Amino acid sequence: MYSDLKIVTGSANPGLAKAICDHLGCQLTPTLATTFSDGELRIEIGDSVRGDDVFVVQPTCPPNVNRNLVQLCLLMDALKRASAQRITAVIPYYGYARQDRKVSPRTPISAKTVADFISVAGADRVVTVDLHAGQIQGYFNCPVDNLFAVPVMLDALQESNEQNIVIISPDAGGVERARAFAKRLKAPLAIVDKRRDRPNQAQAMHVIGDVKGKTAIMVDDMIDTAGTLCAGADVLLQNGAERIIACATHAVLSGPAIDRINSTAALSQVLITDTIPLGDKLERCPKLKVISVAALLGKTIHNIHTGSSVSVLFV
Repeated sequence: MYSDLKIVTGSANPGLAKAICDHLGCQLTPTLATTFSDGELRIEIGDSVRGDDVFVVQPTCPPNVNRNLVQLCLLMDALKRASAQRITAVIPYYGYARQDRKVSPRTPISAKTVADFISVAGADRVVTVDLHAGQIQGYFNCPVDNLFAVPVMLDALQESNEQNIVIISPDAGGVERARAFAKRLKAPLAIVDKRRDRPNQAQAMHVIGDVKGKTAIMVDDMIDTAGTLCAGADVLLQNGAERIIACATHAVLSGPAIDRINSTAALSQVLITDTIPLGDKLERCPKLKVISVAALLGKTIHNIHTGSSVSVLFV
C-alpha cells in the first residue's frame, strides 16, 4: 500500500486536473510551472512528496504539444528527485500518437520516441484515454491503462433519448470503436468509405450500410481539422440520414476545423470530452457539447492508488 495520494499538474489542462481533485475530494499539490526569460521551462513542486503516490495530470495536447510534453517530463523528474514512491503519468491526450509507424523511408516512429522520453523521465505507470493506436501501449516499459471514453459518451447519448439510430464509423480503422457503441446501444452499424490523398485531407466516398431516415451517430477518437467529419456528414446526408451527431474523445480542432463544423449544415451536434482544453472554441462553435472525463479518470486514480481493479472501467 502506498502512502498519501497527491495530484500534480502543469499548465496543459489545469481545469481537468482540478475537476479530478473535486471528484477525489483532495487538493492539487502546489506546483510552479512557468518559463525563464530565455524561454526555458521552470518547474518546482511546492510541497513534500517523499514516499507519496503521485499522479501527474498533463495531456501532451495542442496548442503547445512540445511544451506540454517537456513540462510532463520535468514534473516527473522533479518528483523522482524529491523521492516520490510512485509516479503515474496521467496523459488524457497522448500527442504524437498518429506517428506510430514508419509511413515512408527515413521517418521516425515518434510515438515510440515520446514513450521513451516519458519512461526515462520517471513514469512508473501511464494512464491515458483512447489511444489512436492500441499498440502504443507496447512502446512503454511500464504498465499502461488505456481507458475508453465510451461509457461517458453513452450516458450523454442515452440522456438525449435519440430514436431510430445507426452508429457510423468514419473509416475502416474505427470499426471496433463504433461496434462497441452499437453493441451497447443495440443499434445497427454502418461505415463511411474514406480515401485519404495526403495528411489532413480526406474525401469520403460512399456509405456501407443503411442510414436512410435514421439518426446517424458518427464515432471517432479525435477531430483534428474536421475534414473527415464534415465530409462524412455530407455523404451521410446524401444517403438519406435524417439527423447527424458526431462523438469524438479528443477535440484537437486545428486549422479550419471550427469553420468547417459551423458551415456543415448536415451536422446537428458534436459531442467531445475535455481531454484537451478548448479555450474560446466553445463560444465560436455552438454545435460543440463537452462531456467531462474527470470522473472516469478520478475513479481510475482511486483504483490504482488502492490497488483495486482498473479493468472494470475499460468497458
